[in-house]
Formats: sequence, C-alpha cells, structure tokens
Amino acid sequence: MKLIIINYGAGNIKSIQFAFKRLGVHAVLSHNPDEIKSAEKVIFPGVGEANSAMKMLKESKLDVLIPTLKQPVLGICLGMQLMCRSTEEGNTKGLGIFQTDVKRFPNTVKVPQMGWNTIKDLKSDLFTGINENEYMYLIHSYYAEHCKATIAKTHYGLNYASALQHNNFYGVQFHPEKSSLAGETILENFLRLGTG
Repeated sequence: MKLIIINYGAGNIKSIQFAFKRLGVHAVLSHNPDEIKSAEKVIFPGVGEANSAMKMLKESKLDVLIPTLKQPVLGICLGMQLMCRSTEEGNTKGLGIFQTDVKRFPNTVKVPQMGWNTIKDLKSDLFTGINENEYMYLIHSYYAEHCKATIAKTHYGLNYASALQHNNFYGVQFHPEKSSLAGETILENFLRLGTG
C-alpha cells in the first residue's frame, strides 16, 4: 500500500511513521503534489500553531491540493483543525473541508487539555471495534464545534467534535499514534477504508 504522510514542516511525523511501521506499513514522507495525489491513503498531521502551519501549506501550494484529493485522507490534531473553515488560533482561515469552526476552550477549564479523555457517539467505519467511551490521548487548546460531519464527541468543559468526516476526508482531534491499542485499531481501520 502506498501511504503518504504530508510533510509540510508542522507534523508529529516520526511517531505516526512508527505507529504504521508497527502495523507493517511503510509510510512515506512527502510534500510532492504528484506523489500525494497517487497515494492510496494520505495522512495530514499537524502540531504547533495554526497560522504558521497554514502559511507553510500555502508556500508549497498544498492548501490548494489537499481539498481536491479523492482517496481517504486522515487529518490528525492540528491537521483536522486546518481542515475546518476557520480557527480562532491566529484568526486563521482553514481549508473549508469540514463546515465548522475551531474555537479556544473557555477559561473555565485548564488549557491545554492534555492527557486521556473518552470519545463517544461513534458513527463511522473508522471506529469499527472501538467501544463507546474509549480513552484517547489528546493535547490541544482549541476544539472543533459540532456540525453534520461530527463522528465522535468528547467532553472537556463542553461537548465538542473530537472526530469529523466528510466524504473521503476524516479528522481526529486525538492522537491515534499515542493512544495505545485503541488508537492502533483506528489506524488499521483507516488503512482498510475503501478496500471492501
């Protein structure tokens, strides 16, 4: 399987590569548009600050490419947030794949949310074999608001969308590569998408 991790300078790339290696799949790092387009599956990672990450996407024209991809694409953490319409972090315009906006957590909770929390109301093949209220590892200060694309929810001071799906695009706020066996199962499920 040709699996590409988009390498644009704002990714938690090594831990994702190792997670797929444990599953027996070699994930290739690339920012080459032709290579990304020809992949069977694409991972869109992200760690850091939204505005600078979006600038890096624009510099390499990946902001234009990503929304046109036809194969399954999985955005992780900041990658998922950048697939939304906008984020309050740096007042950044997103890719507009998911019709929702990203807000900062209220001051009533400790920011960032860091550590294990549960996901519930699971609604996708991405979660085959995953139990309701399974624990996932998260670290973030901003959250995606609920929308029609919500396929999992998490509570942290308020309920928010911890996973989104629109057509071939998937996004998870948590880090499956750091979420033990349950996270590994989600990555396996992603690899199986579209294979019958």
